[in-house]
Amino acid sequence: MASWFAGVENGREMTPADRSRTYKPDINRHDKHMKKTPLLFLLFLLLQTGTAWAQSSNWSPVKGKITSPWATNVNPAAPLPEYPRPQLVRENWQNLNGLWDYALAPKADQENMPPAFRGRILVPYAIESALSGVGKTVGKDSVLWYRKSISIPAKLRRQRTLLHFGAVDWQCAVYVNGQSAGTHEGGYDPFSFDITPYLKSGSQQEIAVRVWDPSDEGPQPRGKQVKKPESIWYTPVTGIWQTVWLEAVPQTYIQATRQTPDTDKSTITVAADVQHMQAGDRLRISAWDGKRKVAEQEAGANSPVVLQLDKPKLWSPESPFLYDLQVAVVRNGKVLDEAKSYFAMRKISMAPDANGIQRMLLNNAFLFQYGPLDQGWWPDGLYTAPTEQALVFDIDKTKEMGFNMIRKHVKVEPARWYYHCDKTGMLVWQDMPSGDLGARWGNHPGITGQGRDMERSAASEQIYRKEWGAIMEALHNFPSIVVWVPFNEAWGQFKTREITNWTMEQDPSRLVNSASGGNFHPVGQIIDLHNYPDPVMPRPDLFGKQQVIVLGEFGGLGLPVEGHTWQQKDNWGYQSFKNAEELFERYKAFTEKLEELIRGGLSAAVYTQTTDVEIETNGLMTYDRKVIKVPVEKLKEVNEKLYNPSLVNLKATSQR
Repeated sequence: MASWFAGVENGREMTPADRSRTYKPDINRHDKHMKKTPLLFLLFLLLQTGTAWAQSSNWSPVKGKITSPWATNVNPAAPLPEYPRPQLVRENWQNLNGLWDYALAPKADQENMPPAFRGRILVPYAIESALSGVGKTVGKDSVLWYRKSISIPAKLRRQRTLLHFGAVDWQCAVYVNGQSAGTHEGGYDPFSFDITPYLKSGSQQEIAVRVWDPSDEGPQPRGKQVKKPESIWYTPVTGIWQTVWLEAVPQTYIQATRQTPDTDKSTITVAADVQHMQAGDRLRISAWDGKRKVAEQEAGANSPVVLQLDKPKLWSPESPFLYDLQVAVVRNGKVLDEAKSYFAMRKISMAPDANGIQRMLLNNAFLFQYGPLDQGWWPDGLYTAPTEQALVFDIDKTKEMGFNMIRKHVKVEPARWYYHCDKTGMLVWQDMPSGDLGARWGNHPGITGQGRDMERSAASEQIYRKEWGAIMEALHNFPSIVVWVPFNEAWGQFKTREITNWTMEQDPSRLVNSASGGNFHPVGQIIDLHNYPDPVMPRPDLFGKQQVIVLGEFGGLGLPVEGHTWQQKDNWGYQSFKNAEELFERYKAFTEKLEELIRGGLSAAVYTQTTDVEIETNGLMTYDRKVIKVPVEKLKEVNEKLYNPSLVNLKATSQR
């Protein structure tokens, strides 16, 4: 988060009363099918987890660090039990989170499962985290093994059985009953295997997972993980860190959908990836406003379906309306497979204002986008929030503070985080997690002369492209995401023009911020400057005619709060203050400066940051979320002035 050049109240778990004030009543319906679990499965789950409850006394969080208020709510028999894939919902599934066996072994002997396992680890919390119950670092010379004996009910085994992983960092191999079920590389994208051929007769099965993660000693995307945490670099995250689960599907089933709205045409286009389809299979898509069907179409199963909506309700931070979506594969009039989803009608674009300066538009109207840099780290779970309530807390508090956007910084969240942003009306800028910072500098100067693109090896480039493409595909359907950010501050930045154009081709429906605070090239829709602590912006006369002007990072006002820091001394901030009053006055002056910049051409700004993270004390909240440093109401009062439409005279003549 370094600068490149210049141009309290207690946190607590949300109550039902809190939530009723936070969410719009017309979108609460989307939780109903997420949480719905058949009665027979609940009975099975109680029987299956009975022993887990007895064994839970063998698990406890690792001591020695601060924890969030939700750490005590973690149930080792069923951590993070919520349905993990809200954009494609089926009811016949089984959550495999909980206590697994684990072992560490030399990487040189990685093909052989250890003869004995060391102990128990709580999945899905990374082994380095306190909530894993282990708190050990793995490193590039070792591999991490997981093993779990499970009981799969007959209703899952009657169909094809898919084994899903939300995310595993970084390289993993999966075995079912001793047989290889598949491999995967990528620490931030979901993946699955059809394990039907490897299941034994009867309900009892064994799953094993081997993971290798070189952290910052490899070229793979890893965000802010380093083997020796310091300054703005944090603890490594190795292994399973999102939900593991089973799903039953028919022989012909919907593997994924891709939903793209066009508000100008009042249409939603839905494409589906259907596995094992036959000639003549049809795709039936219907859109719903509550219980009212508003559109329905059929097409060939390998053809996109376009639904025409009459006077569609647009999604925005002020009115985050979500339509329900039902997707079905039909053969000879019979439904073979169906799943539930949702979508929103919203548009992100750019157009010149009355002075010819490009502005960022939401639904064809200028809206200043303002939010915090959000690292997404937790003192107890590291990459993984302790509970669903904890995950939602950060989003809700950000909204209550008067922000309308979050920049998710060099990390990808579980799908449910984006789902809650969709529900809440929170705009999201999604970074690609950085990696390969040690690549050699090339001879490709940026237009600002601030540095040069790196030269990555062919293998490093392939890893980057594969994972960035998988991340964009996995997150495509979440309407809250409006901007993709391929690079941050030249951290591993390479082939900027080529990568930016490729990103734009992958998803023309969003804007692309090619290099947030990095080496600047005349490519992509956004020019993004970082500056600490004061807000500034790129010169409109040089950049504003072609690109949207953005302040991608500023602020970093630090305030360590005794009893709520990662370590007792040597904490760090861009500019530290003695008390919250002094900090707020400085922050208020920043917002007044932002008003001037908006008039001059600024379209968006990102304040550093949501929470403290490890030794960084730049957060609006402490790392444990127990103290909000400045009252929410005071932040909201000054932040909301930035959305005054009179600050900008758009009079757009074109849009793109």
